Amino acid sequence: MTINGKRQYELLNKIGFIRVSGSEDELKAAHILMDEIKSLGLDPTLDRFKVDESQIVEAKLCVTEPYQKEYHVTAYKCCGNCDLEGEFYYAQEATNKVDLANIKDKIVLVNGYLRLGTYKKLIESGAKAFITFQGTLLEENNNQDLDTRKLRSMLRKYGVIPGVNMMVSDALDLVVNGAKKVKMTIKQEECEVTSHNVYATIEGTENKDERIVFGAHFDSVPFSTGVYDNGAGSVIIMDILREFVANPPKRTVQFCWFGSEEVGLEGSKHYTKTYQKLLDQTRLMINVDVAGSPLGKDVAMVTGPTDLVSYIDYLACQENFSINASQDLYSSDSTPFADKGIPSVSFCRFGASGSAFIHCRHDIIKYLTPEALENTCTFVNKFAQDIVNSPVFPVKKEMPEEMVKKIDEYLDNPKKQKTS
Repeated sequence: MTINGKRQYELLNKIGFIRVSGSEDELKAAHILMDEIKSLGLDPTLDRFKVDESQIVEAKLCVTEPYQKEYHVTAYKCCGNCDLEGEFYYAQEATNKVDLANIKDKIVLVNGYLRLGTYKKLIESGAKAFITFQGTLLEENNNQDLDTRKLRSMLRKYGVIPGVNMMVSDALDLVVNGAKKVKMTIKQEECEVTSHNVYATIEGTENKDERIVFGAHFDSVPFSTGVYDNGAGSVIIMDILREFVANPPKRTVQFCWFGSEEVGLEGSKHYTKTYQKLLDQTRLMINVDVAGSPLGKDVAMVTGPTDLVSYIDYLACQENFSINASQDLYSSDSTPFADKGIPSVSFCRFGASGSAFIHCRHDIIKYLTPEALENTCTFVNKFAQDIVNSPVFPVKKEMPEEMVKKIDEYLDNPKKQKTS
């Protein structure tokens, strides 16, 4: 049995529909993956977990002074309800002294995406509410979709203030026309939804108590079929699972398809909170997130010792495969494992600018090819086969201090002492 890009592409077609966190379509995709696993003679596990969610009833933003105009917005889920009016302020850099001095009791427009550091400053400085924006002025609004974003738990622990999201063209309109006062209305009903992970395990023939975990998330964002991000990773690890079925591994391998990655790595966080005994046995986590673009470059981001970066570099030369390996943190399901001290590597194929798209309606299968999937998968499989079956496991189970700092900053971990 060999790696087969055409087979990966066919499976990608099967799961190439919108499948957001906790939805019936996310569960439908999970069952498609499980059926594929069963066809290999394995018995997959469907693991359920809860995710905070809310149903938006109403979201409005109106300028009341010096002109009157209503703008199309979406409310941030889990940001509460409001019906408030206040002064409008555009914080060009919401973390500098001048902006911070002007934020108190204002409804604040911030540039682009709401980062944790920005949100903390908004809370500390007494902002009344916030507005974010997205998109590009180069496209008409009817060719762009307005995200319904979520105030994630990582932010909510610092306090909850209401917020909305709008298109960049409307944010420009607010600023250019000199909005002074705005009214924000949000009505939503908070709830929980059930999301799912899918697991398949092959016990090692020799060192069965040593475990290597493979991961890829299979959920998407609204409006997106999510084939590049990350149906591609899901079908790549499925083909690698086929290889281990045909060639039983010396060490135990577990393949994990994670749900709800797009709303805060919820599937992988659930796994690392729930299965401590399995984590104790886990020596390495191999993650695949975005692939299949014929134009682009392959990268490997190692959250672990630099020896693993060198290992990948040497293998790439041996296999005549172009890939950039580095020690870094990648915003994906590898991070919760790294937070538990497990060396992790994320393999990705980043599409060249303008040739691949994430988190939008343009993430569609016609921009991907079987050949590109197969090329990435072939190298990841070679790496996986060699390392899983190595007579002596070559990667130390340790986390360098510089990586610990990056992980703690990314996950907003409380200050704590960690040793490598």
